[in-house]
Amino acid sequence: MQRRKDRPPGLPPAGLRRLFSAVLTLGAILMLTTAQTDAQTKVSFEQYTLDNGLTVILHEDHSAPVAAVVAMYNVGSKNEKKGRTGFAHLFEHMMFQGSQHVADDEHFKLLQEVGGNINGTTSNDRTNYFEVVPSNYLELALYLESDRMGFLLPAMTQEKLDNQRDVVKNERRQNVDNQPYGTAWEKIAKAIYPEEHPYSWPVIGYMEDLSAATLEDVMEFFRIYYAPNNAVLSIAGDFKPAQAKEWVKKYFGSIPRGTEIPRPSPMPVTLSDEKRMVFEDKVQLPRLYLRWPSAPLNTREDAVLDVIADILGAGKNSRLYKTLVYERQVAQSVNVFQASQLLSSQFSIEVTAKPGKSLTEMEAAVNDELAIFFNDGVTEKEIQTSINHREAGLTNSLATVLGKANSLATYFTFTGDPNNINKEFDRYKGITPAEVLAVAKKILGGNKVALSIVPEGKVELAAEKKTLERKGGVE
Repeated sequence: MQRRKDRPPGLPPAGLRRLFSAVLTLGAILMLTTAQTDAQTKVSFEQYTLDNGLTVILHEDHSAPVAAVVAMYNVGSKNEKKGRTGFAHLFEHMMFQGSQHVADDEHFKLLQEVGGNINGTTSNDRTNYFEVVPSNYLELALYLESDRMGFLLPAMTQEKLDNQRDVVKNERRQNVDNQPYGTAWEKIAKAIYPEEHPYSWPVIGYMEDLSAATLEDVMEFFRIYYAPNNAVLSIAGDFKPAQAKEWVKKYFGSIPRGTEIPRPSPMPVTLSDEKRMVFEDKVQLPRLYLRWPSAPLNTREDAVLDVIADILGAGKNSRLYKTLVYERQVAQSVNVFQASQLLSSQFSIEVTAKPGKSLTEMEAAVNDELAIFFNDGVTEKEIQTSINHREAGLTNSLATVLGKANSLATYFTFTGDPNNINKEFDRYKGITPAEVLAVAKKILGGNKVALSIVPEGKVELAAEKKTLERKGGVE
């Protein structure tokens, strides 16, 4: 087999030769260096754009001889269509099956042989592929990412599609269909969102859609969404920027730009009525899921809901945990969070009952605690504790070069500006108890989805409707 001319030195022979068709120059370079403005951890970076639309972000960090590469595509299950679900996640698998100049299954092998750590993840809103390598193998990582961005389709075959389709179906069986509580998210999403809303189907897709996908279907999906102008390449770690730019231009510069992709606008939803569901599953303990449609990612209300979630359910000193687990001793666990997403979010309270306890007791206890919340409000100290907790989380997420590369790529993909990584806590500034109370009443006082998952044959453990009375002055 022949080698791609621009492949890095030392790469084992693999794949067919392919000449890049054009030599493109770097586009206008935008230099962005962040300033130290407050106590938040600051991440300095440089951002520029290639002529083909690929956004590149560089962050130097010479604290260890490693480098992280994140290729994040602005495609997730939000970009799929009804009846054609699971494509973005399917590509998370297909992208590791070899490309035109990298032999089948070689992508993993080549990086692992040099001590690299490599993987990919898919969500509703984006797909990322990443590797952390010894810094002297950064060129290899860039070459491999460029080959699957520019040359995946020539190596795609019906056999590979069938193989990875089966892998994904098996993954769905293991992690969703046959997993205790595994279908909860899917059931709730169908209940909260209208049928045509892209969040109404699961990221992993439906079995029937995966079965119906043709080779041309998935190839067309790739042509649209995996182009350089729909991606950001984020590199962090031990490298010299001038050398990194040279490699980026060499390996990515000639990949053709794709079609322009319209970005979906926020698609908020409201529930006209309370929706209640009961599902019998192979579980030991009943679990209650309460979900409210809420504000989209990166808004002020989204930040306030983060604070509310912390006050109610973050840690063993949170209100719901203390009341349900310690004081009343009716719950095994409590989990509260704002599931932030681009188009529309969900605020969630999940309570797993102790043996012998019903979900009616769980919902009544939650309603009692919410009534106290609505009547008495919150304190400044509780708000500050939440913000401190989030600052610590952000600092920890930036402790590694992969964390920095991924965060920079994420902020660019979701907000259009990676420097928002350094402004994250602007959204939390000045949050008052009155604002927390107003948002809590607006969201948690509205209609919700209540899903009871109970052990098979134990329907009587489900939450009964009589616990739905609203308290605390919520109309």
